Amino acid sequence: MAELATIARPYAEALFRVAKSGNLAAWSDLVSEMAHVAAHPDVQALSRNPNLSDKLVADTFMAALKSPLTDEAKNFINMLVENGRVTLLPEIGAQFHVLKNAQEGAADAEIVSAFAISDAQLNELVATLEKKFGRKLTPSVTVDPALIGGVRVVVGDEVLDTSVRAKLQQMHVALTAA
Repeated sequence: MAELATIARPYAEALFRVAKSGNLAAWSDLVSEMAHVAAHPDVQALSRNPNLSDKLVADTFMAALKSPLTDEAKNFINMLVENGRVTLLPEIGAQFHVLKNAQEGAADAEIVSAFAISDAQLNELVATLEKKFGRKLTPSVTVDPALIGGVRVVVGDEVLDTSVRAKLQQMHVALTAA
């Protein structure tokens, strides 16, 4: 996977420089949409088909997007198609998002909970986590009953695991080590 990240980085950085000079929020939405469309198996197959012209692949890809495209966006897509890099768009999108978060002093928080979390509970949890991590967090919540209780939070490379499952595992290790 590191190879994809290395190849995608210059594209993400160039796209981010263009986005900073315009409407960063609109670009962020467009990049997310392009990454989502490019991740579809049919689009991946289309982009790898040697029997199709670059123009046909680019036009088809652009037609699959709902957002209006600027000239810069069209040029970017055409350049990716010409270089056979459409399949990198999910990684380009992820790196673009990291660059955007870094500029805004924000980070993504992956929250896994044993039970569904209400909006009020989520707001309270995010406020507490923002104090702990010292930056604005954008939460994404999933439910995993295997945690038994509590939450597991991943922000960048930091993990905060207060789940019952984690505590049981710690107790198991302590008891078997003694």
